[in-house]
Amino acid sequence: MHFENRSLSAHTTAGTDIIDITPLVREAVRDTRIRNGSVTLFIPGSTAALSTIEFESGVINDLKKAIERIAPRDIYYEHNERWADGNGYAHVRAALLGPSLHIPIVEGAMTLGTWQQIVLLDFDNRPRKRRIIFQALGEQK
Repeated sequence: MHFENRSLSAHTTAGTDIIDITPLVREAVRDTRIRNGSVTLFIPGSTAALSTIEFESGVINDLKKAIERIAPRDIYYEHNERWADGNGYAHVRAALLGPSLHIPIVEGAMTLGTWQQIVLLDFDNRPRKRRIIFQALGEQK
């Protein structure tokens, strides 16, 4: 059994960034040489999330609009009273989507669907360098 732990990173802007990190993760999985096992991804921080989606402009725009309807940027958030950083909405959005993903690896490849990509969603109101914890476990080739 082989275990691999590393950090991946992505730069974001302010607002609701949705970034396709599939190529980054796919390369890391390939480097582990794991044949069958799984990869877990986790993003530290409380204003970003990980998910999967078809990374296509229409779906991305639909998702951004849905997130805005669920946790609007321009309503009152108690968090902003305490910290005065204006990103209460970002914390709520990230909590609703979650910070991690677990993906099986079969025959050396992640078992993503044909139109499914891994995305990092950054909701914070300032640019960030986001760290993604990558852990893979399984039998090597």
